[in-house]
Amino acid sequence: MNLTKSIDFLLENAGAVIQYRLRKEILCSLTAAEEEKLLGQIYQTPCFRLVQGYAKPDGYIGRGMHSWDNWRGVRLHETPLQDGEAAARLLSYYAVPKDHLLIKNFVNAMRDENILREEFSYIPPEVHRFETRFVGLESGFCLMTLLYAMQAMLGYGDEEYVKPFQSTSLEAFKSILPLSSINDITKTRQSRAKYNYPYIEADTYFPCQYHLETLAYTNAWRTPENKKLMANALNHYNDITQGANPIHVKIGNRYYAPFPLHMENSPIRPFRTDVIHSITYRRLLTEIALLGVGKSVGVLRETAANIEEAISHDGILRMQLDMPHNKRYSPKNLEYPTPYSDVRLEPDYKNNHALACDLTFWAVQLLYLIN
Repeated sequence: MNLTKSIDFLLENAGAVIQYRLRKEILCSLTAAEEEKLLGQIYQTPCFRLVQGYAKPDGYIGRGMHSWDNWRGVRLHETPLQDGEAAARLLSYYAVPKDHLLIKNFVNAMRDENILREEFSYIPPEVHRFETRFVGLESGFCLMTLLYAMQAMLGYGDEEYVKPFQSTSLEAFKSILPLSSINDITKTRQSRAKYNYPYIEADTYFPCQYHLETLAYTNAWRTPENKKLMANALNHYNDITQGANPIHVKIGNRYYAPFPLHMENSPIRPFRTDVIHSITYRRLLTEIALLGVGKSVGVLRETAANIEEAISHDGILRMQLDMPHNKRYSPKNLEYPTPYSDVRLEPDYKNNHALACDLTFWAVQLLYLIN
């Protein structure tokens, strides 16, 4: 599809982050001087400056990682960006170069056991998370899944430190191919607890969002065979998840909600302009497209067709956000890049074109990745 109208709209109206990513990743038309100028503008955005201010002398950014923002009445985060995961996502989404000192120091801190022990000592639950940080790599529930995935998103996922988790992530997707139902691997919990969901053991392979993100942002695993495996696994995932499938992961004598590939392990839905299916609707589709599987994944094939139809008139992607069922997850409500939000690149939605720029850049990016 000819994306000239969409690209012209973005070049005329988008802010520094979209300008930078569009011209560097898709158009490949940045000179060194232009790149330096745009990065300088990105470094002055409010969110980047917040993250920069949360960096500590040991290199770690913020407090925790997908952690409590309030503990027994004590506020632990001034803003969501003071959480380590949110900070890493912001730096990744803004495409800050991996050699930026802020990122290099953050990654080094995530690989230093002594720094991590200190960083995860501020409340009792975090001490426990650190002590059990490797338990649940296969099932998608432990601190290290987050630390590995964030390093991948920051550009360091193909180094030896993270490569073993690439293999774990591939195995997690491969493991669902023989399944006819998620019930094939779950066990029944003998309890009267309020959320008495079926559970899997900590060492049971099952894909989560961080397995996907680790693969989406790395390259070492990519062979034709592995790409085909991922396409088949994602298609099969939708075949065996006909509705919501909430499960827990059992670690020791406790049961935890994992980080599902999609909300409550429900089917991944193709993009539509009239329905926002989940809080990370567009982000999940982008991460699947980043795998390089193209239109061999059904939801991407349908998504591409729907986007092309939606932007066929003037190149601008619009969504029916004022419909009652879309207000809860509307991108209008996005402010920070948390684990439970979609991607926002424009800093100020008071600008008349900002939301349209975010949606249209996503459309251009996705079609570029798929095709």
